[in-house]
Amino acid sequence: MANTKSAIKAARKAVRLTTRNAGVKTRLKTLHKKLNVAIAAKDVAVTKAAAVAYVSAMDKAVKSGVVHKNAASRAKAHAAKHLFAK
Repeated sequence: MANTKSAIKAARKAVRLTTRNAGVKTRLKTLHKKLNVAIAAKDVAVTKAAAVAYVSAMDKAVKSGVVHKNAASRAKAHAAKHLFAK
């Protein structure tokens, strides 16, 4: 158990941030699955919409510190590769 004022606050903060991060990661996973389904269906319009939503959510996750910028860059490159495939 935390026994200083700052440690108690840090413990409270960790619980709050962990909950937020879990929600963001779950949303990212859902958007990634939707993108993969759209890619498999080979529907260009749906794939583009899914890719835009996924990339936007990924950028927001990076901004809030949930996802590392290099991991987001890799995920965005993967989405773009399938989006612009010939």
